[in-house]
Amino acid sequence: MSRASAEDLTAIRALLERSGLPTSDLESARPEFAVIRECGRVIAAGALQRFGSSALLRSVVVAPEHRGRGLGRAIVGELERAARTAQVRELVLLTQSAADFFARAGYRVIERSSAPHDMQGSEEFRSLCPSSATCMAKSLTDSPG
Repeated sequence: MSRASAEDLTAIRALLERSGLPTSDLESARPEFAVIRECGRVIAAGALQRFGSSALLRSVVVAPEHRGRGLGRAIVGELERAARTAQVRELVLLTQSAADFFARAGYRVIERSSAPHDMQGSEEFRSLCPSSATCMAKSLTDSPG
């Protein structure tokens, strides 16, 4: 697992689009991606978008043919480690289809309106993720690294 390079962004965008996840704000939001490669190809990715002492966990995706191998858990674990290193105290996410996956990773459902105010102004919150998306959070100060 490694940080994404500029060259990886095209592959990440294609993977996100193939999985029906938003990509229109990738240039403006500039999330920091972690990737897993196999044979030089990006097969899983996920990103953090910082908002002060919180971060939006976003764009977690695994190529369909590689699902069920624990790659999503590995990406989330790496992003949590990176967030702790960067002194992030809380991760927040929006999901339409993976609430059970994130619940197993220790995330709890929260009201969308209780997410950090500056995060609520992001494109993910304002327009990319519908109001029906589940908002979840995890404190990084009370869970082991």
